[in-house]
Amino acid sequence: MNISEGRALEVVAAIAMLAGPDLLDVHSDPDHNRSVITTVGTTAPRDIARGAITALDINDHAGVHPRLGVVDVVPFVPLDGSNFSDAVAARDEFAEFVATEFGVPCFLYGTGRSLPQLRKDAFTRLQPDLGPPTPHPTAGAICVGAREILVAYNVILADSGIKTAREIAGKLRSQHVRALGMEISAGAQVSMNLIAPTQVGPAEVFDMISAMAQIDQCELVGLIPANVLQQIPKNRWNVLDLTAEKTIEWQLAARNRRLTDN
Repeated sequence: MNISEGRALEVVAAIAMLAGPDLLDVHSDPDHNRSVITTVGTTAPRDIARGAITALDINDHAGVHPRLGVVDVVPFVPLDGSNFSDAVAARDEFAEFVATEFGVPCFLYGTGRSLPQLRKDAFTRLQPDLGPPTPHPTAGAICVGAREILVAYNVILADSGIKTAREIAGKLRSQHVRALGMEISAGAQVSMNLIAPTQVGPAEVFDMISAMAQIDQCELVGLIPANVLQQIPKNRWNVLDLTAEKTIEWQLAARNRRLTDN
């Protein structure tokens, strides 16, 4: 889940804790003013949404990342033991819950409709799938999706400005990579969603970017699937901001151990 707060970390922590034992990871970015909260199951997203809608006001938000609401994006992803139909059902149930309980409009994405399309066309060419036709006065709107696993990944450039970052992002965009060039406090960043990470993953985009500009550092946002990490030589993990502990599987195993111990 992507919530529109990445600076007031005590607020983010309080919201994330509402997930209880189903919380896997929290990643906050002050320039984006955004946090990615990774959970498992279908109960935690409702609790986090309730907390974020109560605590945050989209009118107070400023950040470089595009957003529609305080709970901006909620993607449901099938893991082992579930399938894409389960993710679609979870998506639809969550959107119905938020629209009914809080009056927050929800746009659905997945097969046939992408998240970038929603960002571009929301409230103009596209009307909400559930909820009122106008944004909630403090919560805005939510993009609720069903999709396969992707990897969110940022590369911060060294000695390059926003113009170069945007040019690089344009060259990277493909059926496997979504990319934006953003200006941040450290300079300029190429912010990416690697939507087919077993084909084009962190190592591949690093190599493509390094051929066009000098890289300062890399940043994994959230977690990465173990099979994607295993494709990358271990001697590259540190530079790419990757570790075994940052895999979905590692964090799921840690969660299951905590539940067993309790």
